[in-house]
Amino acid sequence: MASTSLFGALKRFVSRNVKIRRINERVWIDRIRTVCCVFCDGQNRTASFLVTPLSFLIYKRFSHFSSVRALDSAEETLEQADYLYSCGETQKLHQLLVRHKDSDDAEFLWRLARASRELACLSSISTDEKQRLIYEAFDYAKKALEKNEASFAAHKWFAICLSDIGDYEGVKVKIGNSYIIRNHLERAIELNPKDATSIHILGYWCFAFAELPWYQRKVAAVIFASPPTATYEEYLDLVDPNFYSKNLLMLGKTYMMLRNVKQAVLWLTKARDYPAVTEEDKQAHKEALELLKILDG
Repeated sequence: MASTSLFGALKRFVSRNVKIRRINERVWIDRIRTVCCVFCDGQNRTASFLVTPLSFLIYKRFSHFSSVRALDSAEETLEQADYLYSCGETQKLHQLLVRHKDSDDAEFLWRLARASRELACLSSISTDEKQRLIYEAFDYAKKALEKNEASFAAHKWFAICLSDIGDYEGVKVKIGNSYIIRNHLERAIELNPKDATSIHILGYWCFAFAELPWYQRKVAAVIFASPPTATYEEYLDLVDPNFYSKNLLMLGKTYMMLRNVKQAVLWLTKARDYPAVTEEDKQAHKEALELLKILDG
């Protein structure tokens, strides 16, 4: 069950999970945000975010343009950026925010890091362009952190983007960055204890190290005098099952690793039955089905 890549699953997890419900002209967004550079309302994928009727009207006014027009103020720009993000308008979001790439405002920079990363995850993006965007996202996240060390979103997105670039720099670098990633997630939680995304990602960090393959443990032992360690129990202590569809799947997988079949079936069934709104939901649904077949066998 061990993963072939330390944060391969984390990378899939951190991908956008958007749920949109429209009742007349009112939009209700329950969305994850993050603290290390980018992923919502100036607060990121942390808690529920109620999109105001004003933001809805702003979006409707501009959505029919192929490019996003400049808005009158930074506040309006950030409001539209958050709305575009909540609606999954990744390309328009990046187009809007890249105009502020030289900004000294961390609020623009962590959102731009998030947007660059989201753009990199689109299936239409080439391999070379994806790598360029991943490094670009990290640069924006790093700059956001330099501009405002007290931004929980900057810390969160820095951690996420640092994990991403490890995919291009090998297992040794990825493991070597693991303590840095954990430190920034913990700082994000310290700055915003209610940020559910940072808490969940930290929980996933624990899961990743709990299932670390033996050969990667050897690499970790070479890099660190005291290699990073974690247990599945630590993951269970951190995870919020009501936060994210992938949480339900991960709870099931965790209980499988702990050989608790009854609890594994319970949570995998919940993951299977979770409404598949986003691509992430669909992936969780598919994997839950496969694991339930294994357990039934």
